[in-house]
Amino acid sequence: MSKPNPFRYFRTSRKIIRLAVMMYVRFPLSLRNVEDLLHERGIDVSHESVRFWWMRFGPLFASEIRKARAQRMRCYSNWQWHLDEVFVKINGETHYMWRAVDHEGEVLDAFVTKRRDRKAALKFLRKLMKRYGQPDRIVTDKLRSYGAAMKEIGNADRCQRRSKIRPLWRSKSRPVWGERLGACGPHIASPVQGALAVRPIL
Repeated sequence: MSKPNPFRYFRTSRKIIRLAVMMYVRFPLSLRNVEDLLHERGIDVSHESVRFWWMRFGPLFASEIRKARAQRMRCYSNWQWHLDEVFVKINGETHYMWRAVDHEGEVLDAFVTKRRDRKAALKFLRKLMKRYGQPDRIVTDKLRSYGAAMKEIGNADRCQRRSKIRPLWRSKSRPVWGERLGACGPHIASPVQGALAVRPIL
């Protein structure tokens, strides 16, 4: 069964919508700047239309970009994952957020559980590998749950432990388009990206 076309009720073509959204998220432009640039190219749209397209189709374009990037990265032999976990409080209860970042600093996924044991680590790793495949190396901290989970999967030889914990999430060097695409719409890529609360710039 084919998926319904998300652009079927829009008079504007998909190419123009994608151009407007990617201009807004890829470059440091405001919504009115995008409106002016499109007007110079003979495309008459309102900045409110650009905002609506960003909210509606931003997660769709972000998903396409992530899938294409994952396919490219599988071809490289130096693709590494860095895994760690942090404590978070949800409704006053302590939970654990498992995080995965590749060697370029791009966030792959985040997963929240109540326990930090082998079962939770195994579920997180299987979820990652089902989506992205097998990496060349997995760098973890000294948590023993990773080693037990990787022995069960059968890739314990790819595990490498780091002696010093370093932050895995980019802050200053993270591009603006990644924040805008990750924070728009209801489909948030990760809890951390959702907490960025990036607002549209008029």
